[in-house]
Amino acid sequence: MAVMANESGFAWVEAGMESVLEELRLLEPIFHTRAFGMTAAERERRVAAEYWEVGASGRRYSRDFIMRLLAETPPVDAEIAGWRCWDFGLRTMGAETYLLTYTLDQAGRITRRATVWQKTGEGWRILYHQGTVVTGEDPFDSPPSPTRPRQVDTRPA
Repeated sequence: MAVMANESGFAWVEAGMESVLEELRLLEPIFHTRAFGMTAAERERRVAAEYWEVGASGRRYSRDFIMRLLAETPPVDAEIAGWRCWDFGLRTMGAETYLLTYTLDQAGRITRRATVWQKTGEGWRILYHQGTVVTGEDPFDSPPSPTRPRQVDTRPA
C-alpha cells in the first residue's frame, strides 16, 4: 500500500520508504546538487562502473562519456539555478535498489526523470538514469499551487 501519492497517481511511494525517499531527494537532480557531489572525485563515488543513461534526446550515454563531459563542462548547481523538482515517487526494485521518479523544471524545460539508485557500504550510487522532455499539455506539468497542493520538494529554492 502506498503511503504518499498525489492526485495524479504518479508520485507513489511504497510504505516504509519515507527515510529512503528523503535521502534520495537530496541527491537529485543527479550531477546538479552539492549533496550528490560537484567534484570529479565525488561523482566517481556516486556513479556505478556499469552506469549508463538515456538522455532527454533519446540518445544513450555511457558512464565514461558522462564523466568526460562533466569534467569538460562543470554542471550547473540546481539550487542556484532555481530548478524545481516535484512529484517524487519511489519503488523497491531489489535488494537495496530503488527506482526514484520525479518531474524537473529547468527554467521552463519540463522533464520526467527516473534514476535507479543502489545503497552500498560506501553510500548511494546510481546505476541508470533517464530524462524525458514533456511535450504537449499535461495538468501535472507545473509545480503545485495553494489551491492544488501536491507532494513537492520543499528545499529552499
